Amino acid sequence: MISVLFAVLTAISNGSASVLQRRAAATAPDSQSLSLALIGHLLRQRVWLAGIGLVIVAAVCQAVALATGPIAVVQPIFVIELPMTLLIASYVFRSALPRTAWYGVAAVTVGLAVGLGSAAPTGGSETVAGLSWVPALVITGIFEALLIAAARRTRKNARAALLGLAAACAYALTAALLKDAVARLEGGAGLTAFFTSWQLYATAVAGIGALFLLQNALQAGSLVASQPMLTLGDALISITYGVTLFGESVRTGWWLLPELLAVALITAGCLELARSPLAGGASPPKPRAR
Repeated sequence: MISVLFAVLTAISNGSASVLQRRAAATAPDSQSLSLALIGHLLRQRVWLAGIGLVIVAAVCQAVALATGPIAVVQPIFVIELPMTLLIASYVFRSALPRTAWYGVAAVTVGLAVGLGSAAPTGGSETVAGLSWVPALVITGIFEALLIAAARRTRKNARAALLGLAAACAYALTAALLKDAVARLEGGAGLTAFFTSWQLYATAVAGIGALFLLQNALQAGSLVASQPMLTLGDALISITYGVTLFGESVRTGWWLLPELLAVALITAGCLELARSPLAGGASPPKPRAR
């Protein structure tokens, strides 16, 4: 129960951060895409810095959630970050959500319930055994390289979608590394084992990489293109890490049918919600490159 609570808190923080970061990233020129100049531009935006503050809050909540629950349960809950963010924004700014947006909220909520109920993730170890990280990191690195290479050959929403999926993969990897690192706090060595584990520092590297990819995804195109890839990609890749690295189990066989239905509902809901003006943040036009 604690893991679910902190997963929900993580989703609220991450969703709010995505909207703030999208608003700031949309002001950057196309010439800064996939370069450190983009980060320099964003550091001068107060809205973006506020988003980073929420990212830090989300990281703390996520660590608690992963320390108390399976990754295959915690990460999929993050699909609610967009609907929860829109509901909060609607209340704060007194801007009523249209009926279609409420359909999107319902689709994501029902999809999550059906998906978790059908997959029923259980079991698993708290740490990753032996050298299992080696093939996982190699395969992840190749997958990320292919996505980034493909993104560089595209523009606008196609690039946003590819980079959104790349960011999702990096966030899923960050979660897996963080879970493995936090679990070492429970051992006899406690803090010593935690701060001397390579997983902790790999978590920082992966997290920075994920943040960089996300900013480029948000800068490249609309939230409609990047958000579904980010949301679903994070959930599905995290489940894969949970099963392959931590030995968690999910139901297969005929249970795949309601699981696929859940994915379809969540996808449709995210697409509808990402079209909302509240999700777009009323982004100003991008300046032209000089």
